[in-house]
Amino acid sequence: MFRLAAAPYQLFFRKPAPTSRGVLTARTIWFVRVWRSEAPDQVGWGESGPLPNLSRDGREDFGALAEQFCARFNDAQIDSFDAAQTWVQQIAWELPSLAFGVEMALRDLHTGAQRRWWDTPFTRGERALPTHGLIWMDDVDGLLRQIEAKIAAGFSVIKLKIGALPFEEELALLRTVRSAYPNIEIRLDANGAFTPAEALDRLDALGPLDIAFVEQPVGVGAWSVLADLCRHSPVPIALDEELISVRSPQERNALLSIVRPQLLIIKPTLLGGFAASKEWIDEAETRNIRWIINSLLESNLGLNAICQWTSAIGGAQIHGLGTGGLFTNNIPSPLCLRGACLQVDPSVAWRLPELEQPEK
Repeated sequence: MFRLAAAPYQLFFRKPAPTSRGVLTARTIWFVRVWRSEAPDQVGWGESGPLPNLSRDGREDFGALAEQFCARFNDAQIDSFDAAQTWVQQIAWELPSLAFGVEMALRDLHTGAQRRWWDTPFTRGERALPTHGLIWMDDVDGLLRQIEAKIAAGFSVIKLKIGALPFEEELALLRTVRSAYPNIEIRLDANGAFTPAEALDRLDALGPLDIAFVEQPVGVGAWSVLADLCRHSPVPIALDEELISVRSPQERNALLSIVRPQLLIIKPTLLGGFAASKEWIDEAETRNIRWIINSLLESNLGLNAICQWTSAIGGAQIHGLGTGGLFTNNIPSPLCLRGACLQVDPSVAWRLPELEQPEK
């Protein structure tokens, strides 16, 4: 029979991380483990990391909810992977980050409990996986220093948050960057910072700068405004936070049919795991909507799984994957950053944290 457990783990940022939802200095995740009662030494690992004020399950009682789910799962006496996966599907909409962690752990166990969730040239260390260079919120001089460092390191795609500084300052910065680096791809994330009245004017101002796309220009729920922007903006529109609030396949289909965005930002931690994220991708592709996979401040455990999945389905485009360097106490893993690419070094062993031993 399968057994399931979840235990909290606190990650500490190397330096305060400014985000659209405040400055982060630490973050709590839960490591999810699954094993068979007859073979307790072979353990599959997953990670659940809800973000307060963002994740659908970013609640103060998440730990209690995870513990309750594990108890129900264990009481159900589940003896097949297919049956276990149905439990993941049942919580994907209401507890997406928990579903992500349980799905990860089950897949790890199913593939040999070696943290090789997918078998691809990337996971075997034979091929690198390019990623974008993420620019953290800062003043103009700090942003320029970050951008110069990323480009010097070999990144051909950079992503900046906008909306924290006066728009004219951001626009001047972007003009400087575009003039100095005419061939790099620039992606922007507004995190809903534009008002509906000003959004199109700001997108029009960005139009001459050859911006790849702007994520979530206005706040969540303004479908008619987003639909109008997607029709008239000179810059492609990507939906990010808008996907988080969707709670059913019917609502997902309505969103994509009404808004008709140019891109979707796919974050498995927020959307309920890999299978749930693949449903978004499949729906997008039927409508010729592009998609980009993004990580979300996971530890190296969750990041490795997302990178492996990306290497299996992501094609040749450059996705938004973390590099594992944010935390002082991250989990040592075979994933490393070389230039602007992530790569697996098979000679490096995992060092998983010592948690309470699973019961037999």
